[in-house]
Amino acid sequence: MSISGKGGLFRFIAQARNGIVVESLLDNKRHVAPATARLSSLEDIAIFTNDEDMPLSEVFMKIHEKEDGGLAVDAKSSNDALKSYFSEVLPEYDDERVYVSDIKKVITWYNQLHQLGLLEVKEQEEEEAKEEKKEEKKEEDKEEKKEK
Repeated sequence: MSISGKGGLFRFIAQARNGIVVESLLDNKRHVAPATARLSSLEDIAIFTNDEDMPLSEVFMKIHEKEDGGLAVDAKSSNDALKSYFSEVLPEYDDERVYVSDIKKVITWYNQLHQLGLLEVKEQEEEEAKEEKKEEKKEEDKEEKKEK
């Protein structure tokens, strides 16, 4: 999860009386995030595109595919380099509503999750492969019925 005003990513640990206990993914230190803090689960974050908003997990998948499983560019690159990189990863992103600061966050988060081994890319690839197999099986079944 992300906490507005605090850098980095956090993991939910427990509910506290006046907020929640979170643990930093960078240094494993625990903090109490007050109930007034703006918390965002990475699952709830999406990137504006020209069509529909794209979930952050799909953006991470696209970065993973572009980098062949490696790290993304440095988030401290120039603004033009970051925009160019992001347009390669996600050509349909809405460049008027997605700011350079947003791109930096996405790249930083991707690199942090990648380095910690917390990207769930393999599971998503496996799910997509299973779905493709199901579709192929349905098509084969339809062809068998037509032949009969």
